[in-house]
Amino acid sequence: MRKNSIKNTRINGEVQKELSKVISQEIKDPRIDPMTSVIDVEVSPDLKHAKVYISVYGNEEKKMATLEGLRSAAPFIRRHLASTINLRNTPELTFLMDESIEYGVNMSKLIDDVNKDIVREDTE
Repeated sequence: MRKNSIKNTRINGEVQKELSKVISQEIKDPRIDPMTSVIDVEVSPDLKHAKVYISVYGNEEKKMATLEGLRSAAPFIRRHLASTINLRNTPELTFLMDESIEYGVNMSKLIDDVNKDIVREDTE
């Protein structure tokens, strides 16, 4: 199975949907922030490993605590995935912080600031 085949894309989407559900509804770890989103999942073609990109709304301390909580809950999450998704192998989960949303918000603010400065210069 190629990395970006239709089958792999479908598996990635299904795993992402289940992980989102598990993280928001099943895990009771207080370290995991309720504003945690699963941004993307990349399951390897052999289905043995999965990179889970998460985003957490909050400061750096909340992000690190959430990442630590998810890493400690990984065996529970993996068992849950095994029971809900029928795959030949249930992938080992690696949680990674995704900063793309924050980066996009910061870039939007910068663009807005530049546009405001341009408008001020035009009105003067």
